[in-house]
Amino acid sequence: MYSQFSSVRIKLEEIIRDSLKSFEGIPCPPVMIDVPSDKQYGEFSCNIALQLSRPLKKPPLVIAQQVLERLDGLLKKSALHEQITKVEVKPPGFINFYLSAEGFYKVLYDVFRQKDNYGCSDFGGKEKFCLEFVSANPTGPLTVAHGRQAALGDSLANVLGAVGFDVTREYWVNDDGNQINVLGRSIKIRAQQILGQEVPLFEDAYQGEYIRTMAQEFMDRHVIKTPADLNKQPDDEFRKFGVDYLMNLIKRDLVDFGVQFDTWKPSSDSAKPQAIKELLADFRSKEYIYENEGATWFKSTLWGDDKDRVIIKSDGSHTYFLPDIVYHKDKFARGFKRIVNILGPDHHGYIPRIKAAAAALGHSKDDIDILIVQLATIYRDGKEVSMSTRRGEFITLREVMDEVGRDAARFFFLMRQASAHLEFDLELAKKQSLENPVYYIQYAHARIHSIIRKANDELHCSPKTNDFNCLKLPQELDLMRKIGLYPDILIASAKTLEPFNLVRYLQELAASFHRFYDTCRVLDEDKELSAQRLGLIEAARIVLANGLKLLGVSAPQQM
Repeated sequence: MYSQFSSVRIKLEEIIRDSLKSFEGIPCPPVMIDVPSDKQYGEFSCNIALQLSRPLKKPPLVIAQQVLERLDGLLKKSALHEQITKVEVKPPGFINFYLSAEGFYKVLYDVFRQKDNYGCSDFGGKEKFCLEFVSANPTGPLTVAHGRQAALGDSLANVLGAVGFDVTREYWVNDDGNQINVLGRSIKIRAQQILGQEVPLFEDAYQGEYIRTMAQEFMDRHVIKTPADLNKQPDDEFRKFGVDYLMNLIKRDLVDFGVQFDTWKPSSDSAKPQAIKELLADFRSKEYIYENEGATWFKSTLWGDDKDRVIIKSDGSHTYFLPDIVYHKDKFARGFKRIVNILGPDHHGYIPRIKAAAAALGHSKDDIDILIVQLATIYRDGKEVSMSTRRGEFITLREVMDEVGRDAARFFFLMRQASAHLEFDLELAKKQSLENPVYYIQYAHARIHSIIRKANDELHCSPKTNDFNCLKLPQELDLMRKIGLYPDILIASAKTLEPFNLVRYLQELAASFHRFYDTCRVLDEDKELSAQRLGLIEAARIVLANGLKLLGVSAPQQM
């Protein structure tokens, strides 16, 4: 199902292509219709004249005028003749199309027909999409960095689902390897210290207070009273306890943050010895791996990596990359056509090697996307909060949620593009004022609810949903225009894998509503005008609620 704006754009593209048949005897380049950010350039704009300028060796403005002459007759004969009120050429050669009031009204008809589903589409074609995010090692609580990845991944999954992808949210549990060994040793040493033994922490030990809490919990569960009791516990017991304890903590934090995963994939399960053995045999048969200096190397340079990568070290232990390849082989085997991994900024070098692995597994490198999410700096009282997981100096996701609430935490984590560093101001996030961006949007939603309640209770006037012919003022049409952009914003967010587009749109929609309300009297003496304006703001409310839901943020009815 296409939205009003999408339908008009598609039809315009068809009409422009028809107008260019046998134009100057050259093939017609792809016709692309954009939605200008500035309303003075209309609702739709086409740059076909600029594309034709070089092959025709003519100024774009001249070509645009020629195309416009051809378009005029075709538009009058088309179904768009009542919806396009004006077409004009603007330097350096753009052809701009302006929607009529009737065209805008169709936007509102769409909203009231689809309601909670407005903006949804079948753009994704039910393509199986695996979105792996957070996947924090179970060596400590979730930090703000993980919180940002969680907010982005969950919101992106919501958007992808809304536009027709079959999305699986996946968390890869790295429950094996050296970091887990370090965790187990750290817990044991803290337990020894609690029992009064003078045992110093080793250099790479985890030092947070949470390790001491875990050590005490371990001792309580195993009824450990003396160093002798402690020494009876095998090292593997400390590791297993640590992973289980922290994964339970991580899962609770994510649930409270509004994030649910479809699949939890332990690395110890997805990269079993037999699966690794089969992968190595396959790669050897295809000469994708070789031995050098006692180690086994993967020829990732065959697919554009800057160097080959070690998958088995000279001591016989494998690197993290080998089970990673096996894990992604498993993803493809489960039928996923598109795989996206959301990772932190220390994983830039990971991108070419995992894409090379996808190619070695018989897939396209484009079947895997790696989104690198930059770090977030937390400010409290104007001062930066220092963070280091190993030293135990960090602010957790739980602390942020407790301090500012889930809505503000999720929204603020999404207020910059994933590739940009984020500055999170805790004081701003707590403010109950319009300078707080999430409050600004939620207030618009609650304000509309309040206006409609008042209209119903005091004036016995309800929003109109099927007639808007009284609405012709610029502020009214501007709000309709913004509402009409919502479905395309969702598709753009899915294409770019960037929920920030939706965040910015909701801020703009709220601003458009506030401007309209400040200049247009909704509860007017003219009951028909009031009913139509109530319908307009109710349509805006529906879109605000739909968008906030995709971001995992509530849409309150009163504030």
